[in-house]
Amino acid sequence: MTTRVLVTGATGFVAGHCIAELLDHGYAVRATVRDLTAHAKRAHLTELARRTGGDLEFVAASLDDDAGWAAAVADCDAVLHVASPFPSTPPDNEQDLIEPAVQGTLRVLRAAASAGVRRVVLTSSVAAVAYGHDVDEVRTEDDWSVVDRVSAYQKSKTLAERAAWDFIESSSTATELVVLNPGMILGPLLEARTSTSHEPVRRLLARDVPGSVQTGWTPVDVRDLAVAHRLAMEVPEAAGNRYICAADPLWMGELARLLARDYEDFRVPTRVLPNWLIRVVAVFDKGVRLTVPVLGRTEHVSADKARRELGWSMRPIEDTVRDTADSLIAFGIVTAPGKSASSPAAAGTR
Repeated sequence: MTTRVLVTGATGFVAGHCIAELLDHGYAVRATVRDLTAHAKRAHLTELARRTGGDLEFVAASLDDDAGWAAAVADCDAVLHVASPFPSTPPDNEQDLIEPAVQGTLRVLRAAASAGVRRVVLTSSVAAVAYGHDVDEVRTEDDWSVVDRVSAYQKSKTLAERAAWDFIESSSTATELVVLNPGMILGPLLEARTSTSHEPVRRLLARDVPGSVQTGWTPVDVRDLAVAHRLAMEVPEAAGNRYICAADPLWMGELARLLARDYEDFRVPTRVLPNWLIRVVAVFDKGVRLTVPVLGRTEHVSADKARRELGWSMRPIEDTVRDTADSLIAFGIVTAPGKSASSPAAAGTR
């Protein structure tokens, strides 16, 4: 009998790669979408299933509504809860981000527990681990971001994950929980739509910025992250654990130099901009405003636990950056100077 897995937020960047990974390994996949009539938004997944001969079905369910979730989890052995808001600009009201993240996570967990789902793998973030601390040191799964000292997005990820663990610990459910905490998720697109995490690469290639911001991230390739989701679902000993999935820090200036080296026609700007200038620009550009709280710093986290306990590994960051850029170019989202580029769709869930 084929094992059936539910993946939430099917049209998101990470969810699409998780679906591909599961189909490649013989799982039957049920995937949630907001609107079953919006066929164009999931055409790339339908084509993926057709090419692989995989078992893929779609059901309607939304993080802000109880409707549909009982049917979504029915007869599923596991759930990969990937869907979560990931804004490209700061929200006017942080609760607009926090509330759907927390309540959506609890909604999925309640449905899974009621249906007797064996395991839920929750996609959290290093945003729930590495922020708001006074001391700059390497953070592990034992660490939590300090919610009263972080941005709305970091707060939403921290509170949603906390709520998930509280639910598991306080209920009598036999459903197991595993949490993945990825860094900045890069890698090739499956369709002509970017996610928020692609913005640094897109902006540099498109020369939307005159240089790099003095900040950095701990990146992870979306394909490696999809493997981590499958392993977190399969490895028996993973139950009840968090796993950081992220490489060593990559400063934006380093990212710019990698792109400039491999994509000379794009004339990628490699100078690093002063912090005072970024603060001025942020007054007018909401996208830039997201970087102000992290100017001059980067994340420092360890993925040793995922390597050791899940047998997980990461490909070289140079390959990830190159594959990310190649897909942005292939889909016409960025083009070399002198050519017209199509406008990327607005970022949504991860």
